[in-house]
Amino acid sequence: MLGSLQSYSTHKTIQAPGLSTLCFLFFSLSYFGHLVKAHIFIYAGCSQEKYAPNSPFEGNLNSFLASVVSSSSQVSYNTYAIGNESSTPPESTLYGLYQCRGDLQTADCSRCMESVVNQIGLVCPYSYGASLQLEGCYLRYEHANFLGTPDTGLRFKKCSKSVNNDVEFFRRRDDVLADLQAAIGFKVSSSGLVEGFAQCLGDLSSSDCSSCLGDAVGKLKSVCGSAAAADVFLGQCYARYWASGYYGEFSPDSSHEDDIGKTVAIIVGVLAGLAVLIVLLSFCRKAMGKTLFLVYILPSPTFPLHHHNCRNINSDLFLFPESK
Repeated sequence: MLGSLQSYSTHKTIQAPGLSTLCFLFFSLSYFGHLVKAHIFIYAGCSQEKYAPNSPFEGNLNSFLASVVSSSSQVSYNTYAIGNESSTPPESTLYGLYQCRGDLQTADCSRCMESVVNQIGLVCPYSYGASLQLEGCYLRYEHANFLGTPDTGLRFKKCSKSVNNDVEFFRRRDDVLADLQAAIGFKVSSSGLVEGFAQCLGDLSSSDCSSCLGDAVGKLKSVCGSAAAADVFLGQCYARYWASGYYGEFSPDSSHEDDIGKTVAIIVGVLAGLAVLIVLLSFCRKAMGKTLFLVYILPSPTFPLHHHNCRNINSDLFLFPESK
């Protein structure tokens, strides 16, 4: 059963930092905020089981995330098996992968994966397994080996408003979906005014990819019906279509920031205000000739981000943005 989510606070006492530290703080927050806005959140999944801080698994997880950032500057897909040797403790084993959307340039892929790595610890703190799908890239790690295992469970869907009695649209849409269903890896398709693309994870065989995309296309039709645009993300593949000229309105890039982005923006704003206060206190300290200390409240690592729309799928916690 999914437990209730609670927010906690941790009190710390710190000495007011110098001006150089504050400049670095502002730069870091500004850069991180830019990454969140550039790469839109689609969905996330977090295991209920947690690892202990400073455990062997945490060390392997940090190595995995560092390797992802390094590798994504060269290739758009990679898999990992860390700590699976017979001489290492079984609880430290980690399997993982990442993948960028097939039409991203290498530099864009690398930036997207940096954004994933920065966010996944906030979304799934101390989780033995986690996945995070952004608009342009995906990352997953687990304690158990999942690589190459078929998974067609529904992770996320989004359906636009319906198109009624447009025979030409539905004919073109079905042509696009039939073409996408035959994709191996990443594929873009168009027919008339309808466009779409689809992609499988790189660890799937051609037959498993075809099977996964068949399920995705089936759900696009059954779940979204006569929608003018639709997304379906399964465990190992996804498919999307839209009517030409409509995708800009349907895409979250146009006007809707993701919920995590909004949350981080609030945190950044609070910290920026805190930094201004620290500057003022620093000047006061110099003027008064005394050392001032500031007590502040940090979000707890237990679950720093609260989300109001949660579902329990296969005993994992999945977070979804609002769908319209």
